[in-house]
Amino acid sequence: MKNWQISILIGLMSILYIFIIPHEPLALKIVFKLIPMALIIIYAFRKLPASPSPALRLVIMGLFFCMLGDGFIAVSFVAGLGAFLVGHLFYLTGFLKMAHITKLRLAAIIPIGLYSWLVGRQLISSLAAEGNDTLVMPVIAYMLVISIMALSAILTGSKWAIAGSLLFVISDSILSWNMFVSSVVLSDVFIMTTYYAAQFLIACSLSSIGKREGMITVKSEVIRQL
Repeated sequence: MKNWQISILIGLMSILYIFIIPHEPLALKIVFKLIPMALIIIYAFRKLPASPSPALRLVIMGLFFCMLGDGFIAVSFVAGLGAFLVGHLFYLTGFLKMAHITKLRLAAIIPIGLYSWLVGRQLISSLAAEGNDTLVMPVIAYMLVISIMALSAILTGSKWAIAGSLLFVISDSILSWNMFVSSVVLSDVFIMTTYYAAQFLIACSLSSIGKREGMITVKSEVIRQL
């Protein structure tokens, strides 16, 4: 199967899950929720260069743990949050290994930090008001990690990684706002469309980043030989 065919299949299975599969039985819902992510992981593997760097392998691990989070969160919010947290740690570690820092890219810490502070303040306030104090620290930790993940993606300079990470932040913001602050109209649709798009774009980034890393390696070898 060609990559473009897998891309279409990812889109079709995502639409099937979001708009057609019923909420019950839960087991069926979870299975169809995981299918698009499994296809995205297959697609990501096909985007890897012949000899992928450890950084690219870390991003693949991030995709895998996020898929676990998809399944866990359906039965336990804390377990799902934990799996996604690990996934983001893999993402940010991989992206940081591939980072090419410039002043402009580093300046992204200002809007990301401001956004996280504004959303996080409201989430913590709502959690405290509802008596969910036990969730405050996990939510703070998660927001901190996903914010650093987004920044690390920006530092790579990859448009695919940047778009994917920012969509991930938007998806999680809608999810958390809908759960803890106030209802969001068509929340399920917005959460899952931005989420699947985010993961697909992150998978797409492996090809361009991999080529760039390969070119850097070749140049380093040439310089070393000279």
